[in-house]
Amino acid sequence: MGNVGILIETENSTIKETSLGVMTAAAGHEIYALILGPDAATYKDKLAEFGAAKIVSITAGDDFSLSPDLQAEVLAAAVKEYNFEALLGTASSTGKDLFARIGAIIDEPLVSDCVEVNIAEKQVKKSHFSGKTLATLKVNGDVLLCTIRPNSIDPVASPAAGEVVEFRGNAVDPGLIKIVETKKGGAGKVDLTEAPIVITGGRAIKAAENYKMLEECAQKIGAAVGASRAAVDAGFAPHSMQVGQTGKTVSPKLYIACGVSGAVQHFAGMKTSKVIVAINEDKDAPIFSKCDYGIVGDIFDVIPVLTEKL
Repeated sequence: MGNVGILIETENSTIKETSLGVMTAAAGHEIYALILGPDAATYKDKLAEFGAAKIVSITAGDDFSLSPDLQAEVLAAAVKEYNFEALLGTASSTGKDLFARIGAIIDEPLVSDCVEVNIAEKQVKKSHFSGKTLATLKVNGDVLLCTIRPNSIDPVASPAAGEVVEFRGNAVDPGLIKIVETKKGGAGKVDLTEAPIVITGGRAIKAAENYKMLEECAQKIGAAVGASRAAVDAGFAPHSMQVGQTGKTVSPKLYIACGVSGAVQHFAGMKTSKVIVAINEDKDAPIFSKCDYGIVGDIFDVIPVLTEKL
């Protein structure tokens, strides 16, 4: 088995669980966990626990963190330095940004938002046609570049050596873009695309202020709160909360749909959820044919009871 690079994402000095899932996708290969910055040793124990043979600090000057162009250049150099047969990451905003740049630099094809990957065969699976089918794609290239949908692969411990090394790139920043400030909305809230549990409100939520009811329930179980397109179009929630074909794609362990009818466009954004629970007062709503558990009832009666029980 060849060398495989995994771009590790961190938040608040903690490795994101979605990155550990990507490492599990590369089990059986010599895994190089790539950390952008000089702090790789901080994460040694956790990365070694999940299969990292080597943990690489990727650096390249003081402005490295401010330039995605420079980060991509150095990661592309690392691909050649360590002779990676594959470079994997999470289909997050960071992953999608950097992997597209890396693909352009090394002139290799990129497959984004996959739910399965076979590195040895250079094959991946991803959703097509609004989630109606899964396509198996064969990649013809020297390096398999792939981002994996968050939560689509559960992390499994597989202890390895976890040797910490440093790779300092001598690439030149092309200067095309520079991050001068980062503003995050919803401070303290769980990221929707990476949350292990998602609670979504549909048109039946009736008003923006009623999302507080869902947020109170979400806080009990560490969930993120989403919205259907109907709720967003009605002005009850911002587009950043929208789940569906024209919104965000989520793949949590548990998805709770509250007052969501279950249109195919919405289903496309949450089809790969492990367990789907639907709460709707219309017993004939399409969502009930797509869920694992269903509750026929008014969300304004059911959610407060659910919150109390939790």
